[in-house]
Amino acid sequence: MPGFELWGEEERKHVNDVLETGILMRYGFDGPRKGIWKSKELEKAITETFNCKYAQLTSSGTAALTTAMAALGIGVGDEVIMPSFTFVASFEAVLSVGATPILVDIDNTLTLNPEAVKKAITTKTKCIMPVHMCGSMANLDALQTICKEHNLLLLEDACQSIGATYKGKYLGTIGNAGTFSFDFVKTITCAEGGAVLTNDEKVYTNCDGFTDHGHDHNGVDRGADLHPFLGYNFRISELHAAVGLAQINKLQNFLSIQRKNHAALKNILAQVPEVSFREIPDANGDSCTFLSWFLPSEKITTAFVEEMKQQGILAGNFYWYANNWHYIKQWHHLKEVKSLYNFNEEQKAALLKLQTQNFEQSDAIMKCCISTSISLLWTDEQIQEKGNKMVNAIKKALATN
Repeated sequence: MPGFELWGEEERKHVNDVLETGILMRYGFDGPRKGIWKSKELEKAITETFNCKYAQLTSSGTAALTTAMAALGIGVGDEVIMPSFTFVASFEAVLSVGATPILVDIDNTLTLNPEAVKKAITTKTKCIMPVHMCGSMANLDALQTICKEHNLLLLEDACQSIGATYKGKYLGTIGNAGTFSFDFVKTITCAEGGAVLTNDEKVYTNCDGFTDHGHDHNGVDRGADLHPFLGYNFRISELHAAVGLAQINKLQNFLSIQRKNHAALKNILAQVPEVSFREIPDANGDSCTFLSWFLPSEKITTAFVEEMKQQGILAGNFYWYANNWHYIKQWHHLKEVKSLYNFNEEQKAALLKLQTQNFEQSDAIMKCCISTSISLLWTDEQIQEKGNKMVNAIKKALATN
């Protein structure tokens, strides 16, 4: 799955280009950097690779989400509808701009349930934020229709689905803005980093300034820049961008390997009649970073997990329902508003409401779901061995439950 698995000379070459100049910051120092602008190169490569007009690099995927929301004008008094299954960064970013996260159920796509989204819309709803989890996509046709009907923004959190497409368009380029994460375990990595993608020039201009203390970047040097609005330090460094520049050139190879290995493992698990698979709105567009699948009941699923633990082979298989970072069941710090600083009253009320909100539909799905990460390094023999071990553990769980 992650690009770090195929780290090589290309990454070292780009990093050494930066080290030789000693200019690690992405802005300024035009002379000493000797024409080395890795961040600019990577932003250009992102627009060309994913066929979007603009890309703004950030220090992380979380920073990219915060930046995108600020650039879209999302803030205090606004509600952002998002799924109950995501990474904690999604709601952290909503809270960081003063907006209120409204969590709703998922469906078998493991992403936003459009019917749940419709029911959650209020006069304060500003944005729908699908999170394209585990390499695949939300039902974007349905969500776009809802946005148009209610005049809402569509912000794609595509941090986990770099390279996936929906009806020929890359995830992250379909909404008003989209975000990527380039952290260490993402499809392509900068070690740490992220990006906002958009086709809207104003949104891009807002992102460009917001990530660098509000600099307009129109001066002959940083000291001459004006500050049309407030911003923060969400800049990426040249070293991180250098790594990403090497990685993005390998993306199509990564995706090809992932899809091959994903198909091979799926074929093995599909031999078990009781195993079913995630619904994918556009199967041809799946980036295949994970194979997500279901067993018939929670009891059987937990028995499978326990059997894999006992054999010491659970690694790479994720039972999200009991995971601390990815599902609402374990987000006690969110539901109990455990923050180091005060939230506004609307945020507090919405978070406390989560303690009693019914996520029965999401629970039913997540209780029976396993996601298996797809390695770029597997040999055919290793896939067969892994698949056989998983099948044996599944059969044992079925037989005893």
